[in-house]
Amino acid sequence: MANFSKSNVPQFSVEVYQNEYLPEGGREVNGIITVTSTGGGTTGGVPLPGRATGAAVVIMVDCSGSMDYPPTKMRNARDATAAAVDTLRDGTSFAVVAGTHVAKEVYPGNGRLAVADPRTRAEARGALRRLSAGGGTAIGTWLRLADRLLGAADVDIRHGILLTDGRNEHESPEDLRAALDACAGRFTCDARGVGTDWEVKEVTGIASALLGTADIVADPAGLSADFTQMMENAMGKEVADVALRLWTPVGVEIQFVKQVAPTVADLTGRRTEAGPRAGDYPTGSWGDESRDYHVCVRVPEAGIGQEMLAARVSLVLPDPSGGAPQTLSQGLVRAVWTDDMVASTSINPQVAHYTGQAELAQVIQQGLDARKSGDFDGATAKLGRAVQLASASGNEDTAKLLSKVVDVVDAATGTVRLKAKVAEADEMTLETRSTKTVRVKK
Repeated sequence: MANFSKSNVPQFSVEVYQNEYLPEGGREVNGIITVTSTGGGTTGGVPLPGRATGAAVVIMVDCSGSMDYPPTKMRNARDATAAAVDTLRDGTSFAVVAGTHVAKEVYPGNGRLAVADPRTRAEARGALRRLSAGGGTAIGTWLRLADRLLGAADVDIRHGILLTDGRNEHESPEDLRAALDACAGRFTCDARGVGTDWEVKEVTGIASALLGTADIVADPAGLSADFTQMMENAMGKEVADVALRLWTPVGVEIQFVKQVAPTVADLTGRRTEAGPRAGDYPTGSWGDESRDYHVCVRVPEAGIGQEMLAARVSLVLPDPSGGAPQTLSQGLVRAVWTDDMVASTSINPQVAHYTGQAELAQVIQQGLDARKSGDFDGATAKLGRAVQLASASGNEDTAKLLSKVVDVVDAATGTVRLKAKVAEADEMTLETRSTKTVRVKK
């Protein structure tokens, strides 16, 4: 990865939204950190001046036997991968991997990456026509091959796209976890499940570990549009390995660090130490976009009228040669103790909104798990709460998905009835997209 000057890195800004006022004895401080990157994706996919070669992408296509049922599934997967290859900008390094119980390079082969141009794109399309279904599913082997291919590329952005239609039955969960641990921080990966015979928690777990997106494509006919969109997003990324660095004074304890928009992702356990009282939380690759993070810390008690810096949040870019990282932007989280009850008890609207969105994701998961286990009272209560939260926060997409699983009697109070019959695709779509949030109206 190249070391960039400020002139050729997207410009990052950090805004902090919080109520810094605490009552006497108050110790919990919450802040919503809005991070915005501009100037990254505005070059139309052309690498910025002074950059190393931009990106490398490996597409992993499930070719297990189940991809032949129905036969249109394999055909749609071939077409979708061809559409993604056509979306690659010239100069991007790429490879296609066929995934079964083993991983096999389909194009270009011999442990190499091709460089996208009209000739290599046409060759890749030809190679894709020869893809056929047969064998089992061992996703960890696909990821490890993608890692080897991407690791050989001298590029900034390393990205994977993974498509599966089934459960990871030909390796243990421990093998998949070990592969994800080995690949984490080395490349980002978007994961897609096609049809309804795959395991939601496997696919979302892959995307979460590798800082990518997860989604369902229930109808294989929708794959080409989805793959094209994924590749366009990947081509819009301009800077990788950005970390959210949290520095806290002596005596301050970090309760959690979560991404809360555009999706909920808990980063607390992914901290790596970055010097005295500082830790880095990975955020992956950025183009032109904005994301929100919720930071919660516990400060020492202090008297009325006192104030302190509770945390300093920075966006940092590592120096590949091992020097000091570049600070792209930073913001401050403060604590002020007051005896003004109105000031100390008002909840910041951003904090309240995202606390609700995180709860929404959690109760959907709990409700669906309860429904699967036969606890229909528990499922009704949790999914009713989800309907209430989705309605209150204006999360219309999630409200629509919930209405396919429950009959809504009164959204405001969360009064619902479980539907007697639910299409498997509707239940899986709700579970897969449960972490998608709406931005707070500022």
